[in-house]
Amino acid sequence: MPEQHAASGKSAKAVPRDYRLTGPEAAKAAQKGLVSANWYQSPIPRKRMKELMQRRDGPALRDTAIWLLAMVATGFGGYWFWGSWACVPFFFVYGLLYGTASNARWHEAGHGTAFKTRWMNDAVYQLSSFMFMFEPQVWRWSHARHHTDTIIVGRDPEIVEPRPPSLIMMVLSLFRMPYAIKTMWSVCRHATGRMAEEEQTFIPESEWPKVQRDARVWLVIYGLVVGAALYSQSWLPLMFIGLPTLYGGWLSYLFGLTQHVGLAEDVLDHRSNCRTIYMNPVLRFMYLDMNYHLEHHMYPMVPFHALAQLHEEIRLDCPPPYANLYEAFREIIPTILKQRKDPNYHIRRPLPPRAEAAATVQPPAETTAA
Repeated sequence: MPEQHAASGKSAKAVPRDYRLTGPEAAKAAQKGLVSANWYQSPIPRKRMKELMQRRDGPALRDTAIWLLAMVATGFGGYWFWGSWACVPFFFVYGLLYGTASNARWHEAGHGTAFKTRWMNDAVYQLSSFMFMFEPQVWRWSHARHHTDTIIVGRDPEIVEPRPPSLIMMVLSLFRMPYAIKTMWSVCRHATGRMAEEEQTFIPESEWPKVQRDARVWLVIYGLVVGAALYSQSWLPLMFIGLPTLYGGWLSYLFGLTQHVGLAEDVLDHRSNCRTIYMNPVLRFMYLDMNYHLEHHMYPMVPFHALAQLHEEIRLDCPPPYANLYEAFREIIPTILKQRKDPNYHIRRPLPPRAEAAATVQPPAETTAA
């Protein structure tokens, strides 16, 4: 396991923080200079950076073709063997392609870097957003805020596990149950034109009609699928649309835990709040190379197919990557358990000797132990 240090605020009273975007932490973040601040970036020659940022249609077209064809093949297998146990392995793979791989495609297309051609990005973005149950307009702006204020409490709407974490909610989240319920309630609310107070802090008012339009389209689609299931008196239609988000999203949740959970909050250096993990080709395909997560956050306009090259350019200026998912979770799980008792506890990633950390805001009473 890469060398690390644990930081804890146990000497002070451990008080859970308010993670709402409309709570007092938002104002505190602004007072600390953490809102839309300047983040540390590892130095890269300008010419090389331009090369890495080049967008191309080819890699994403190839990836999308493999992804969709694999879904057609496994979906057909599930349909063909429906009614017997032989359908299980087909739907298992179909669920992962639908409920996990769609998250990575939504993400990259949302950045506009998957394809060079804009309409291709938009098409994959809408499709994959629906599959993963991420409302397109809501998450486009939510994710923009996530990159601007990454893991800044009171500002980032995409903090996966607030501290102290709830083990019950984490288990349920493996099957995306809490999020699915929340999303469907949100879709129904948006269909009537109502926006939540927190959403109003990061979604421009000019985009609200688009949120309403998408919500109504979603309700029509889900209504047709449920209607088909009732008419045929079979779960099969729902096995293709809707349920795969639940039974196939568990791997996406595990990927999400590795991105930032257990690392520092309220810092302006992605080397302290992001993980890069080496993965095999199959997992990299499912995750669309987002295992290079530190690199992605530091330079979000670099396309997925160039992240491995970016990693080689900056790795000597960054903490050592994790060898695999097992090594990452060997750190994450004990950290989550400790944060249930001490919300201030987090892992402090080691920086190379020649690298200097960016501005970091730490609680006054915090101490560091090896």
